[in-house]
Amino acid sequence: MRLQVGNQVIDVNPPGNFKVLFLFALIALIGYTVYKGIYVVQQEEEAVITRFGKYKNTVQPGLHFKIPYVEEAKIHPVRRQQKLEFGFGTRDSTNEYQYSDPKEMAHERSMVTGDLNAALVEWVIQYRITDLQAFEFNVEDPLPTLRNATESVMREVVGDRTVDEVITVGRQGIESECQEKLSQLVNLYELGITIDQVQLKDVDPPEEVQASFNEVNQAQQEKEKSINVANGQYNREVPKARGDADKMISEAEGYATKRVNEAEGDVAKFVALYGEYQKSPEVTRRRIYLETMEQVMPNIGKKVILDQNGSQAIPLLPLNSLGLGK
Repeated sequence: MRLQVGNQVIDVNPPGNFKVLFLFALIALIGYTVYKGIYVVQQEEEAVITRFGKYKNTVQPGLHFKIPYVEEAKIHPVRRQQKLEFGFGTRDSTNEYQYSDPKEMAHERSMVTGDLNAALVEWVIQYRITDLQAFEFNVEDPLPTLRNATESVMREVVGDRTVDEVITVGRQGIESECQEKLSQLVNLYELGITIDQVQLKDVDPPEEVQASFNEVNQAQQEKEKSINVANGQYNREVPKARGDADKMISEAEGYATKRVNEAEGDVAKFVALYGEYQKSPEVTRRRIYLETMEQVMPNIGKKVILDQNGSQAIPLLPLNSLGLGK
């Protein structure tokens, strides 16, 4: 198509290369739109879809599409247990709120106990996102809020105990109480989070008294070691002595029983013999004599008994046959 303006003729048909460029631009725009609209939710994740900033729905793992520039997908690992660290930090974590900067760490672990002593407390909490819609829309910054709430609760619980409880025997009680109070606070804020565990890591006195505290701990450990050694020795010796005493008592009781039984038997034998003696004194006396001689004679060796009525002056004895001639 041509137009004549005055003496000039103008061609208003677009050149061929402009059409090609327009087609490429259109294809690129469509491709970019598709690229921006496709997103993947991993197996342990869920995504909240918002349209113009308002909640639309929650999608499960898989390949999904959203309208670019109109809808937005916020993906969170709802099926994975996450943690926040206080007073220390693990580098290269996927959660940007897992730990704070070094200056904030020093502030987090510095606490005052109920008896106005200082302690350095490092701890970690483990949590899960259980209500993704509440997590995204109820509080503007849920994880910073969770960090602040956790630090507040820990300071409150530590502030109710003595330094000895915090450093030594009260750790389990602190963990349980802190988890309970933090769960109540999280439910009050409606963060959509469940607290699975609160765990104390390192609890130490300030660095200025660390050496003295270590000496006290060492002395306490040596004391407990000495007590355990003494208790072990006691547990070895006392049962042994009791066993020996029981053995001696048992032997004495057995011997006493034996002697009593023998005495009772002798008495019964004597009573029976005396009864027979009363019935026939002469016969009983002779029987006792013969039985006694039967026991005595084998033990007296070879003897020569002479008749007191013998008439010879020198009786002839067969010494050789008796074995006395040698």
